[in-house]
Amino acid sequence: MRLTSLDVFRGIAIAGMILVNMASIAEPNVYPALLHADWHGCTLADLVFPFFLFIVGVAMAFSLSKYTDNNKPKASLYWRILRRTAILFALGLLLNGFWNKGLWTFDLSTIRIMGILQRISLTYLLASLAVLNLPRKAQWILAGVLLIGYWLAMMYVTVPGYGAGVLTREGNLGAYIDRLIIPKAHLYKADGFNNLGDPEGLFSTLPAVVSVLAGYFTGYWIRNQAVKSRTSIGLALFGIGCLLGGWVWDLAFPISKKMWTSSFVIFTVGWALLLLAACYELIEVRRVRRWGKPFEVMGLNAIVVFVASVLLIKILVKTNIGTGENAPSTYDWIYHNLFASWAGALNGSLLFAIVTLLLWLAVAYGMYRRHWFIKV
Repeated sequence: MRLTSLDVFRGIAIAGMILVNMASIAEPNVYPALLHADWHGCTLADLVFPFFLFIVGVAMAFSLSKYTDNNKPKASLYWRILRRTAILFALGLLLNGFWNKGLWTFDLSTIRIMGILQRISLTYLLASLAVLNLPRKAQWILAGVLLIGYWLAMMYVTVPGYGAGVLTREGNLGAYIDRLIIPKAHLYKADGFNNLGDPEGLFSTLPAVVSVLAGYFTGYWIRNQAVKSRTSIGLALFGIGCLLGGWVWDLAFPISKKMWTSSFVIFTVGWALLLLAACYELIEVRRVRRWGKPFEVMGLNAIVVFVASVLLIKILVKTNIGTGENAPSTYDWIYHNLFASWAGALNGSLLFAIVTLLLWLAVAYGMYRRHWFIKV
């Protein structure tokens, strides 16, 4: 069984990633919804990454179904999982190191180790091992332990030099543990982290595993439901429940993508369930599919489009039009001369991002027409 609605959902997530990544370069000339929350809170941009982790989990419920339905997994399956994990992690390092100090020049002494693809790879690995080796009840218990344990640890374990429950970039327990494991030179430099932590750090990857497991639980439930509106309604009701749960938990443990707090996991799972419910109802139940075709096309080659789009952004930012110290970057030149000059600063950054998205949609459509589906 293949859910077209899941491919559409994946395509929406990738489209969101491209829009957010492209528009944010023009900061502060960006609509607030396309910028990540500075520390606490949740914007539209903050939903994109957890959506993708949720989708990984839903897809896992279908791809691993023959191994989780009372069939013992073979060693070859574990090798495939490890292979995919390694490839995704390596692609993440490629993106981090690309054009670090020059085209294809990787500075191994300062390259950032963690990142978006690295988190996807690690959460995929850990969630896969859990669903293949733990009974259903134990999987739920594991998810609860990870969320509650992370909350208690972040709030009550003392961090040397800062104390307990200090939820700042450098003072939170996750940043401290990351500094203990990863040399500072390989941590995140931007957004005020200054090599003292990482928004995709190792410790905060633990609650991120639950974002994948929540998707897996959802996919498992969908597999056992009839393709009817009551399934969509069930997804929506679960989603509303998660939104309320995340909002309440926010009072004790603030919603924060950059710490991937437990409240953030529950809150974003709620939005993911609502969006999946809408896609499922329209595409699977009512068979209204034409609107979703562009997203489906992107979703079928999601990783390729994402990696290529990030490489393009780095090229636009790192190359210059003209010579000399004041030569603008290729991005700035295009942004100011082709978009902001007539549309204004805010609309210009949005339009530039939309045009870039359309470019990648054309690439994805070309791959789709030629039946080029690159799986990692």
